[in-house]
Amino acid sequence: MEGKENHSTNMRQLAIGEIVSRNARKMPGREAIVFEGRRYTYREFDKRTNQLGNALLSRYGRSVKVAQLLFNCSEQVEGYVGIAKMGGVSVPLNFRLIAGEVLYQLEDSDAAALIFGEEFNQVVEEVHRKAPHLDYFCVGGNVPEFAIPYEGLLEARATEQPDVAVFDDDDAFIMYTSGTTGKPKGAVLTHKNQLMNAINCLFEMSTELHWLDHERGQFVAPLFHEAALALALVGLYMNATLHILRFFEPEKIMRQIEEDGITITFMPPVMSTFLLNSVDLSAYDTSSLRLMISGAAILPTETRAQLARAFPDVRLFDVFGQTEMSPVTTMLKPSQAEGRTASVGKPVINMEIRVVDEEDNDVPAGHVGEIIYRGPTVMKEYYKNPEATAETLRGGWFHSGDMVRMDDEGFVYVVDRKKDVIISGGENVYPAEVEDVLYRHPKILECAVIGVFDQVWGEAVMAVVVPKPGEEITGGEVKGWCAENLAGYKKPKYVEFADVLPRNAAMKVVKGELRKRYGKSIRY
Repeated sequence: MEGKENHSTNMRQLAIGEIVSRNARKMPGREAIVFEGRRYTYREFDKRTNQLGNALLSRYGRSVKVAQLLFNCSEQVEGYVGIAKMGGVSVPLNFRLIAGEVLYQLEDSDAAALIFGEEFNQVVEEVHRKAPHLDYFCVGGNVPEFAIPYEGLLEARATEQPDVAVFDDDDAFIMYTSGTTGKPKGAVLTHKNQLMNAINCLFEMSTELHWLDHERGQFVAPLFHEAALALALVGLYMNATLHILRFFEPEKIMRQIEEDGITITFMPPVMSTFLLNSVDLSAYDTSSLRLMISGAAILPTETRAQLARAFPDVRLFDVFGQTEMSPVTTMLKPSQAEGRTASVGKPVINMEIRVVDEEDNDVPAGHVGEIIYRGPTVMKEYYKNPEATAETLRGGWFHSGDMVRMDDEGFVYVVDRKKDVIISGGENVYPAEVEDVLYRHPKILECAVIGVFDQVWGEAVMAVVVPKPGEEITGGEVKGWCAENLAGYKKPKYVEFADVLPRNAAMKVVKGELRKRYGKSIRY
């Protein structure tokens, strides 16, 4: 009786696991996941996620935090859904992190286990030495002695839905996004957050696009990112087939579009740029492709124009937002793009926005201010960080830190970033974190990190370094030091040396002066 009550309760909720279970009942033979020769129907995918959920439920109980360190793969989506089904919380980890960064996020999130790919054995072995109390589940055949094979976790487990009630306000994900203090913060996103984002996106796109009964979505952007993760949930919500690519490989992308009849693809601008400049697109049949989504970074005007020429029959939707918003807040639709290519569009349905000054007063149209949000996709909190939560959600609005202007028609234009975040190839890089590493170098007196324009990555990291008196240091040394202490995407691409850094009367570094000297972070 209890199980029936639980499942009855689930059916009244916007629960992530329920969308897969419903699809398995409605269209059991439709393909859900395609990955490297493996093809799972919704019935098969539902059973595997049930097996994972039951295994974790019996081992840990409800509400457990389970981290994942994986390249794109079917097991990653399987993990998200299976963990959601048993009332657990997924903690996706950036696969570019070094061991110390992985360990910090595991400990901060209170994760009980880590699901990792065999490609990360060396990193995870280092993590295991410092955190032997955690459980480790390895995807792949090369399983370290301290780990349990992932497939072994699923074996002999019930294929029925886990017997647990899951509510739409329950935590579903802890997504790490660094702050200006340099310490990554875990944004807690609920089931409702994620599925309301799916509903918002589907509604807005459907005003310009007729959805097919069977869409095929291509997933090449990293699925640990909220942007790609959220789009995967959109695909599952609409009964689509998810075609997953492990890595960004332009030739494979184009072959998959042609051979599998891909109808939807999502790429951050940096991927679009590489694709446009690395393969002969005209050599492939892309007639099936109907929709392209760009997001995770600002889409340069020139890249947009190149995409339009390369895919003249494809509708391009440019989305904007951030992790804490699950993530989409505004969208520029194809019909709106003419004459507004520098815009990120208007707010999606169920999203309220304001543009405010330092006192949270609305600024007039055309004036620059911080964009703030209110709606059902706002994160629940920063995990175990009430001070940051209160500051960010003050007055009942999420304060984004993005500086924008909004025109008389309500179209939003991004101007700058209040919190100094650098977005390089869709990855957030926070200067304070890089500066903290640089300041530990014995030859560096002081430093400042800024974002500068980069044709390929959108923005690149630049370090402006003041050596200690009598010391000599090269750019190579600076980069090498960062490579040893930071994920690769965070290390400076450019290093400049200065005798002093510009400071104001309060002795704070004036980064605006450095940007004037070395280049703006965003260009349209």
